[in-house]
Amino acid sequence: MKQSRSGVTENISVSMPSELVSELRSRTGHRGLSSYITEAVRHQLAMDGLAEIVASHEEEHGALTEQEIEAARRELFGEENASDVERGAA
Repeated sequence: MKQSRSGVTENISVSMPSELVSELRSRTGHRGLSSYITEAVRHQLAMDGLAEIVASHEEEHGALTEQEIEAARRELFGEENASDVERGAA
């Protein structure tokens, strides 16, 4: 394990399709693969956590209403961006 600015790091090996690796390398620029993948994993873990919260809420209270979903979008993304998120633009 190594120490970095964000704490202790650990080298791991992952396998992914070659065309995906090529696209990643073309997009990462100076940040590099490790930083890009680290942020992607952080984002996915946050989304997984959010899905767990929603599932727990729905198990206890039933499905979220459109009004509750819209209120959550406004809370998370602000008034202006809530409609963009709904359309998948965020």
